Formats: sequence, structure tokens, C-alpha cells
Amino acid sequence: MTCASVRPAVRADAATILAMIRELARFERAEEQVHATAEDLERDGWGDTPRFEALIAEQDGTAVGFALFFHNYSTWEGRAGLFLEDLYVSPAARGSGAGRALVVRLARIAVERRCARFEFSVLDWNPARRFYEALGFEGLTEWIPYRLDGKALRRLAEQG
Repeated sequence: MTCASVRPAVRADAATILAMIRELARFERAEEQVHATAEDLERDGWGDTPRFEALIAEQDGTAVGFALFFHNYSTWEGRAGLFLEDLYVSPAARGSGAGRALVVRLARIAVERRCARFEFSVLDWNPARRFYEALGFEGLTEWIPYRLDGKALRRLAEQG
């Protein structure tokens, strides 16, 4: 298998990205939580108001991984940041450099766009944490993520 090349994802990659999202969800033991469709990805990645960007890692012309990201904003830094929503490399391609190639490309994008930070979340049991730490990422222990979704989100939105 040759070294991975990384390219920007295009609309035609939506179904491939969705398939890898489902593989990632299976790995994270949460496959039933994936409700996205290829049409959702097409609309939100390449529609009138893109909400995210994505990269595809390929080896020998086959997609073996992806990174889906978007910008957030640091009020303290006064600059945008890059937030990595998902990074996935197929099991057969792990250890081949595809994940590293995706992360390096994301770091370059962050630097080129003058982002103050490059952030993401990872499950505490995920062995990929060692990979991220070896690249220089630090696990944040003082910041605890919170989430509001589903019925709780709608209930709060309906309050006056």
C-alpha cells in the first residue's frame, strides 16, 4: 500500500464519507446514533451555506480515511479556530500514515488560515489518544464538554 495522499472532499464524496461515519460510529459503539444521510452531507458541505469542510485520504486511488472540520471562534484570542469533528482511518490503513497525513494537512490549514487553535474531542477509552499525544496534542482535563440535544434542546427552546 502506498503512502496516503490527502485531497479536499467534493460533493461526490458524500456517500463515501457517510459510509466512513457509520464505520466510525460502529467503532465508538454508537452506530444507532447516526441519522445523517448523504443528502444532509451534500447540503451542509457543498450547499449554499457550507457548514463544514472535509478531507479524504486515499491510498492507491481508494478512500481510506476522512477528516471533517469547521471553524469555531476564540473570544480570548480574537481569532478563529479549527475544530475537527471526525477523523477516521479504515482498520486496514491504520499505521500506514493516512491518519498522520490528515492531521498534518489540518494543521497546515489552521496555520494558513491564522487559526489560534486546532481542537477536537476523543473518547476517553480510544487508543488513538496515544497517537494524538505523540503528535503534540494535549488532553484537556479542566474543560468538561456539555451537550444539549433532542427533546431537552427542544424543551429549552420552547421556554419563554
